[in-house]
Amino acid sequence: MKSLNKHVKIINAATKVFAKKGFFNARISDIAKEAKVADGTIYLYFNNKFDILISVFDEEISNMISQVNILLEKEDDPEKMLATFIKKHLSMMKKNRNLAEVIQIELRQSSKIIKKYRNNKFNDYLDIIASIIQKGQEQGVYRTDIEPDIIKMVIFGALDEAARIWSPPSSSKLSADEMAEQLITIFLSGLLLA
Repeated sequence: MKSLNKHVKIINAATKVFAKKGFFNARISDIAKEAKVADGTIYLYFNNKFDILISVFDEEISNMISQVNILLEKEDDPEKMLATFIKKHLSMMKKNRNLAEVIQIELRQSSKIIKKYRNNKFNDYLDIIASIIQKGQEQGVYRTDIEPDIIKMVIFGALDEAARIWSPPSSSKLSADEMAEQLITIFLSGLLLA
């Protein structure tokens, strides 16, 4: 149990440090200090800084996939499913600003390791959007002339940018639900059959 707790502490600390300093400026010692562990303890759990970053993405994105899928299992209407995904994503990003920052900045880096990661676990998350679009197309709710793999990137890109509204120095008072409702209206106006 202690081992699991330290692992979680290191992941949480790394997320905070990467958000504050950026991956390339962050040092193992910064993460250790934030986690309140010795520098050497980090190496008991991770090989290097890239390993920590990939673990942050792996664990956090897996958690996001799990949370979204639990909600989507209760829904069959593609419009409501898309709304559910959007609302949940924005609420998770507002709740965990450090993770949002890491996703916004570090997931866009050109490192081969990150590119490899983007083609795996992160794509699983985006594929949830594509599957919602496909379901809507099959049910005759969404337009069929729109490619689900393109729309998933458009929707995620908009969600990623929208989440920046809660980053300082923004003075926006929009809640996650208010932001979600506006985005849902925009997306559905382009997706729904006339």
